[in-house]
Amino acid sequence: MPPAIEFRGVDVLFEAGPARRKAGRMAAALRMVDGGHTRADILRDTGVVAGVCGANLAVAPGEISVLMGLSGSGKSTLLRAANGLNKVTRGQVLLAGAEGTVDLASCDAATLRRARLMRVAMVFQQFALLPWRTVRENVGLGLELRGVSATERRRAVDEKLGLVGLDQWADRYAHELSGGMQQRVGLARAFATDADILLMDEPFSALDPLIRGKLQDELLDLQAKVKKTILFVSHDLDEAVKIGNRITIMEGGRIVQTGTAEDIVLRPADDYVAQFVRHLNPLTVLRAETVMRPSHALHRDGGGMWLDPDRRYRLTLDGRGRPDQVFLGDEKLAVTPLGGYDAEQRVPPGLLVVPHSFPLRLMVQLRQASGHPVLLASGERFEGVCDDADILQALCGLRRTPRPVQHPAAQPIA
Repeated sequence: MPPAIEFRGVDVLFEAGPARRKAGRMAAALRMVDGGHTRADILRDTGVVAGVCGANLAVAPGEISVLMGLSGSGKSTLLRAANGLNKVTRGQVLLAGAEGTVDLASCDAATLRRARLMRVAMVFQQFALLPWRTVRENVGLGLELRGVSATERRRAVDEKLGLVGLDQWADRYAHELSGGMQQRVGLARAFATDADILLMDEPFSALDPLIRGKLQDELLDLQAKVKKTILFVSHDLDEAVKIGNRITIMEGGRIVQTGTAEDIVLRPADDYVAQFVRHLNPLTVLRAETVMRPSHALHRDGGGMWLDPDRRYRLTLDGRGRPDQVFLGDEKLAVTPLGGYDAEQRVPPGLLVVPHSFPLRLMVQLRQASGHPVLLASGERFEGVCDDADILQALCGLRRTPRPVQHPAAQPIA
């Protein structure tokens, strides 16, 4: 399946000088971009601001992809290239859809307008609600611009207001709502268009931490239902880790690293990324399989294997490689598969079997609640074991050794 959004060699340059000299300065700036020069060098030598340089990024359908970086790193500039708000100087911005793939960097005005109306919706940081319109009228704005009938608009709007829990506020005005409620109106407006792609430019950053956390949870709940492709800008690493399937870190207009939160924490591309993640609690990012002792490393004895160096716990597997029996000395312990866990849940006695992708934070809680090592499985097949010593050894040995990153020169798109 092709990416829902793909940036190929995207440069976004801004030039405010005399038009008669603009082409020459832009050409010079692009040569400097290709040469790997910094944004400061390009500005000094050409007077051109390099917003984004050589960006390559693919966002899969249904993925939440988070753009991160310090202020001025280029993350919002790249986001706004995904709906044509920022004009691309060079490269391609490809949107896939049922009607085919559209390159927003080179399409005509009518195609761009149709993409904005039908395929891409945006949620702004400052809500962007029209104060003279009610909540219902704000949510239905995109549909109104499309020419959708009033009856159909009302049906779609009421459905989306119910989705975000604002159906009782439909006839109120923005000033009568709290900041968090106003941002829900913005979400409902984006969802009402039924666009496949949502662009979210720091939508929760203006809210206080408690409301921000609640809206993050609500966004994840909504995403589980509607499964949109979301490109999300944030400067908050905890937020990025919480909501993002993948994270892209930018510096000076360039993409430095893209990967899962776990990949970025364990294998930062350079010192810039390492600084970003150095204070992040690894328990919120890592998965159990990162710290487990795999089955092939366990000492085997006859038809079983020892789960611990002191040879207290002995495990046998059935013919399909599933955990079968565990003995602690001469005592046989129960073996219980557990698909999920929350803090309110009663932990059954014995050894628990959980997916190897289980969050490490929950693994620690299960280990402490059960009092035994935790078994990890892929599907039903035994993959490894995790105990206190494994967790502590992994956390103490966690090394964020940055590797030098070479920014490849951007290549013109043929």
